[in-house]
Amino acid sequence: GEIMAYEISKGFRYEKMEITTPLDVMEVSVAAEDVVIATILRAGLPFHHGILNYFDGAENAFVSAYRKYKETGHQSFDIHIEYIASPSIEGKTLILADPMLATGSSMDLTYRALLTKGTPAHIHIATIIASRQAIEYCKANFPEEKCTIWAAAIDPDLNESSYIVPGIGDAGDLAYGEKL
Repeated sequence: GEIMAYEISKGFRYEKMEITTPLDVMEVSVAAEDVVIATILRAGLPFHHGILNYFDGAENAFVSAYRKYKETGHQSFDIHIEYIASPSIEGKTLILADPMLATGSSMDLTYRALLTKGTPAHIHIATIIASRQAIEYCKANFPEEKCTIWAAAIDPDLNESSYIVPGIGDAGDLAYGEKL
């Protein structure tokens, strides 16, 4: 998350600010953007934490979005959002952080849920691994002029269950153990 945050920060506007240390006063550059980091629970929490380490003054938003499978084969599902906790995002820079971007539909529904809290000035979609299909989906469904997609890796395919191939497995399970 920290490496991605560093890359995202390169596009921010900065302003000078005077700070006082125990030994002297100096002028430093600080981001002129109000940042809200939003993540999809639970898989996104470690990634969110890494981004927050870099943007320690950012506000935080959390959304529970999960796949609700229609049958046991896990080939057909809907995305359900049950919980949202967010400050106003009106006119702010919104970083949507989720480690895996498989189809893009969870990210899209998360963004639409967050729009109840205002309209951001700019959106950064930050992910570790995305499928090509998800990148195309996000390009088609997010406002192009104010959305930047950051992906550390783009994997070529989704399987019949819409899992990224080759991918890394379930990010939430890798971080916190299997769901009960």
